[in-house]
Amino acid sequence: MRTTLAVLSIAGVVAASTPANACPNVSAGCKALQAPLGDSLFFADSSVYKYEAANFWSNTELMAPGCVFRPQSSAQLADGIAALANVNAQFAVRGGGHMGIRGSNNIDNGVLIVMSNLTTLELSKDQSIVSIGPSYRWSDVYEYLQKFDLTAAGGRLGPVGVPGLLLAGGINFYGNQVGFGCDTVVNYEIVLANGSIVEANEKSHPDLFWALKGGSSNFGVVTRFNLETIKSRKVWAGAHTVSAEYIDQFLAAAATYASDIYDPKTHIVPALVPGETTLASVILFYDNDSISYPDIFKPFTDIPAISSTLDFKTVAEFATETGAMVIDGINDVFVAGTVKGTSYKELLNGISIINQTFFNELPKLYAQIPTANISTIQLDWQPIGADWMKASEARGGNALGLDSSQVYLCYAEVVEWIGSAYDDIVASWVEETTYKINNATQKAGLYDAFNYMGDAAGFQSIFPGYGAQNHRRLAGIAKKYDPHGVFQTLMPGGFKV
Repeated sequence: MRTTLAVLSIAGVVAASTPANACPNVSAGCKALQAPLGDSLFFADSSVYKYEAANFWSNTELMAPGCVFRPQSSAQLADGIAALANVNAQFAVRGGGHMGIRGSNNIDNGVLIVMSNLTTLELSKDQSIVSIGPSYRWSDVYEYLQKFDLTAAGGRLGPVGVPGLLLAGGINFYGNQVGFGCDTVVNYEIVLANGSIVEANEKSHPDLFWALKGGSSNFGVVTRFNLETIKSRKVWAGAHTVSAEYIDQFLAAAATYASDIYDPKTHIVPALVPGETTLASVILFYDNDSISYPDIFKPFTDIPAISSTLDFKTVAEFATETGAMVIDGINDVFVAGTVKGTSYKELLNGISIINQTFFNELPKLYAQIPTANISTIQLDWQPIGADWMKASEARGGNALGLDSSQVYLCYAEVVEWIGSAYDDIVASWVEETTYKINNATQKAGLYDAFNYMGDAAGFQSIFPGYGAQNHRRLAGIAKKYDPHGVFQTLMPGGFKV
């Protein structure tokens, strides 16, 4: 469970650490950092360690690091990375702490590097660029920008962390206008494996700049993101929820939208939520502060709602609303997948195959886990069409490798549960279910290898889905900037090129 900010402020003035000679089992990495960086190093008996080691969204991420390194600046982080590489010591890096894959952003025994004190958050003089440190979650960014009637292409759930989302690509509310969140980044400050700090942008290290747009943590540790702002006073948005009797109509509405996204100011996230009765709920987002119920949403809004939160609100308010769905202190798994097509018929077929296969497998899960221990099960879709990809290309492109001649329907399987006794059961179930979905969509000629990293499970492959050429290019850039493979071997977490 996340600790309150009040506790964090108290923890910040607690004595930094226990001397290394009082901890005979301290890892080599912790020992290497102790002398030069002791004021930012914390061991298991300190309040800072106890806070930071628990400051993760999901129980899945909780581990037992040997120490916590909380750098005060990019320069201090650079010294720490160089010291760890020098002694060949393993480490993990945590930004927002929202990737629910064990070991992706935490570590047993090694050094847990946390970004909590890298807190840049400021606007350029003309307010066109916001500079964001990796400590923040998107709710913090939206609340800051809203004071200026601005927002950014960030996470759709307020509690999601800034660095993880942007380095994975960044699905966002404004995708049809600006592309992925990473496409709006104009500069990265990044600490490399040799301890140097560079600025990566169109003119400086342009290959690294491209690679960071979807290439994740394979190249270094980003300590500042400079990204475009978006003018936004209010938007019309909310969740439109309908009963099980309308599921077929609801899925048809999703295919209708995906096959012809003619209004780029829109964004949708349709989802099915099984339970005692299955509900169909769609997040609708319209970038307009005066027009409601646009025609493009009629296939959804014409379905009678059993509940609706659609209204005018700020992006900050909406991200808080959607963020209420995020429950701390549970066990979870997300699994990503994609189908693609060019017509309503193909896209509806893809949605239907995924839906039918997923629901056919659910009884096997219910037979092994008590209903009371299942917090959430959900299946949702994300259409990505030509406008989205053309907006990406207009900003220089990214590493994700999507083709603007296709419409992609990315989907996510979500299971959240209570009790670690069921971890292996859920893991086996989602892997088997995903295998069956992929087989079925391949047979129908609709499968695509792209797995969106932000929704992927640990057993999935990411970079092959970017295409062979992009994968090779990413691997080459990683080798160039990290020739000894520090971020491939010493930082074991995350998806590797």
